[in-house]
Amino acid sequence: MSENPTAPPSVGFKKRNILLAVLALTGFLVLLFPDLAKSLTNNPGTSVTAFFEHSVTVVEPGGSTVESKVGSPPKTNSLSPDSYRDDILKPPSQEWAQKQVLRTVNMMHQHYSKPSEWEVCGAKTYYFHEIKTIYTGIPKTGCSNWIEALLRANGDLKHLLDPTMVRKVHGGISGRHRMPHLRGRYDPGTFRQAFSFTVVRNPWTRMVSGYRDKVSAEKTQSGSFRSLGRAIVREMRNITDRAELAKLYPTFTEFAQWVAKHHGSGNPHFHQQYRTLCIPRAKYDFIIPLEYAGPLSQEVWRRINAETSLLQSYDKSSDPRLQKSALYAKDWLSKIDKETIDKLYKIFELDFALMKYSNFTDPNFPLPLHDLNL
Repeated sequence: MSENPTAPPSVGFKKRNILLAVLALTGFLVLLFPDLAKSLTNNPGTSVTAFFEHSVTVVEPGGSTVESKVGSPPKTNSLSPDSYRDDILKPPSQEWAQKQVLRTVNMMHQHYSKPSEWEVCGAKTYYFHEIKTIYTGIPKTGCSNWIEALLRANGDLKHLLDPTMVRKVHGGISGRHRMPHLRGRYDPGTFRQAFSFTVVRNPWTRMVSGYRDKVSAEKTQSGSFRSLGRAIVREMRNITDRAELAKLYPTFTEFAQWVAKHHGSGNPHFHQQYRTLCIPRAKYDFIIPLEYAGPLSQEVWRRINAETSLLQSYDKSSDPRLQKSALYAKDWLSKIDKETIDKLYKIFELDFALMKYSNFTDPNFPLPLHDLNL
């Protein structure tokens, strides 16, 4: 009987065609991706899909490297046990912190004044005479909360402020404690006998915090620098119509490019942290990375013999690596061009050095990369 030309092909014929198609596709992929041939040769069990999902080291802006999954979305809201250090959640020792600040002073080609000259410090440095404490409050490092706690410890405030009212501490109630107002009222020796401390922060998360709080369109933030936000939009988008500008807010990328263009700006909320600190004219007794404010604040209260506390954190996560500012920073900064990131890193280089802060591509961002042996 003659073979029916319209009959369906045999199962063997189907398998042969499928095999030929797979071989043709694999050959095509090998031409496009030479490393695939090497992978399949050295590891016969490797599938084509696995090859495109393998981990590779990606060179990120600023020269840092990060392990990334090719062909899969980044997971910025979770941490792999293999990519982060549990031990780094332990606060750095003061010995290590002091060495980092000294290194920063050396990078400035300066040296500490001996003795410390606290009386020449700026308006962000406070002296609380009842508790004999000097504190320098860098904007966007939680300074409002620290000042509120110190005002209670000093007796200026009788009750804990509502967190929504904490900004009131920047008025006259704290103004009389600012160092420029105290020059001539106290002997320099009084300041030298006081306990001194400050708080610093990872420059990337501080930048994100400054943007969100001061110039973004977020309804939950203060937006207290609205005029500056409009000025950034006008400059970066070349828009001059006032009615149109009134409705617009800068994106984070525009804000970052503006900061890079103006070398940090003249506003202390956005410029380098070391410019607010009293270094090298004075040396702090205690230095707190904001990322460890919870445990280290207890040591401050112990040293000044005060029963006070910081206001509760707005962030639900106790792990700084999972807090909103860190997640926003990872996401937003990864979308900015390398040239701008490099400029920003150079501008804030001394701030990164203050606590050997991690880059936003590091699995342990935004923590200091400190040595637990010290």
